[in-house]
Amino acid sequence: MSNRSSAPAPSAASSLRYGLNISTSAEPGSDPVADARRAEELGFDFVSASDHPCTEHPTMETWTMLSWIAAATSTIGVATRVLGVPYRNPALVAKMAETFDRLSGGRLVLGLGGGYSDEEFRAFGMPVPTARDKVDGLAEAVRITRGLWSERAFTFHGRLHRTTEAHLEPKPERRIPIWLGTFGPRALDLTGRVADGWIPSLGFAPPEQARAMRARVLTAAADAGRDPAEITCAYNVGVRIDARAGDDPGMVSGPPGHVVETLLGFIEMGFTTLNFMPTGPGQDEQVERLAREVLPELRKAAG
Repeated sequence: MSNRSSAPAPSAASSLRYGLNISTSAEPGSDPVADARRAEELGFDFVSASDHPCTEHPTMETWTMLSWIAAATSTIGVATRVLGVPYRNPALVAKMAETFDRLSGGRLVLGLGGGYSDEEFRAFGMPVPTARDKVDGLAEAVRITRGLWSERAFTFHGRLHRTTEAHLEPKPERRIPIWLGTFGPRALDLTGRVADGWIPSLGFAPPEQARAMRARVLTAAADAGRDPAEITCAYNVGVRIDARAGDDPGMVSGPPGHVVETLLGFIEMGFTTLNFMPTGPGQDEQVERLAREVLPELRKAAG
């Protein structure tokens, strides 16, 4: 087991942190464990992976893949970005997360979301949740998770999920961060009330929209009596280092200096964590260039 003190999870109280997406592709030649080991060597603070169990192209199941990654690395954080709550029983996920965090030496960030694609639910024979169900289910999942992590025999009867005198032992040795991937008004308010972090994506929330959404999250936190500064604001950013900037608004692209300048703008908006999703051909080269040509200058400029 890894040394728990060697790998603190991302938090708003710590310095700026930078993560790297690990593809869930199961195409021939893909090696997510090697990718994560390389990310650790290159100095990324954490790796993350999305959760789409039903796809037409070969993919790996996210939780299983990240477990292998955690076992094969020693210090780098590991984040789910984000688990769709309707796919799995929340109480069982709470148990899975405690075990994952314990065996990895305290490196898990538990990212949760309401579930993106209704087609995935239909394909796997699951009920398709309404927009209300997605937000309410997310709220209940956080309540159940925190309750099981802290109370001896936890009972909760929600509209969608329930537990009855449920025991979860052992309890986590630390407060495992829960980040929510949310976009709508009700979900943003929920994030401010209950989450340790908020993780939107550039492709779905461009900067001006993200600025207003972040303000809503922090206002909800303050209204709930929380310190807004305790919430980690993380931004999923598609990135490509190239000779010239592209015109895709959902991606940061161009020469290293231009990429650094754009990313600094996100930090100035209040995002303390950036999660990079290199795109296009030459993924390995993109990761190397990001680590060697962008991150050092970004860290220096951000102070």
